[in-house]
Amino acid sequence: MPEQWPRALLRAALREAGYDAVGTRNLGTALRTQSDEPDRGPVRLVVVDQSALSGAHNKLRELLSRHGAPPMILLARPTLAAPQGPWQRVLKRPVSVEEIVTAVKDLLALPYELRHPID
Repeated sequence: MPEQWPRALLRAALREAGYDAVGTRNLGTALRTQSDEPDRGPVRLVVVDQSALSGAHNKLRELLSRHGAPPMILLARPTLAAPQGPWQRVLKRPVSVEEIVTAVKDLLALPYELRHPID
C-alpha cells in the first residue's frame, strides 16, 4: 500500500470523529503548516511515525516549539526501541487506525457538541 494511504485513512477517521486533522508526509512538510490558518484552531496534538524522525530531531523540536508543545503520539517500529522523546503515548506497530483514533480521543477529548464529522 502506498505510504499516503494509511495517512489519508487516519486523517479521514479523525475528521469523522470531529478532529480537524491535517496529514503531512514528513516533519519538513509539517513545518510549512501554518499555526494561524483562517477557520482553523491551534495544533493541539501531533501524531508522528518513528520513520519520520530519522535525522529530523531538530525539525521535531522546531515543530513543537512553533505550536506550543502539544501532546504527541509516537507510532513506533516493532523491531526498534522507541526513541526518547516527549511522547505522551507510544503505539507499537502493527497498530490499527482505530487504535490511533482511540489514543487521540484519550489525550484530546472533544466536548460532546463537537463529536461529529467535519466534512
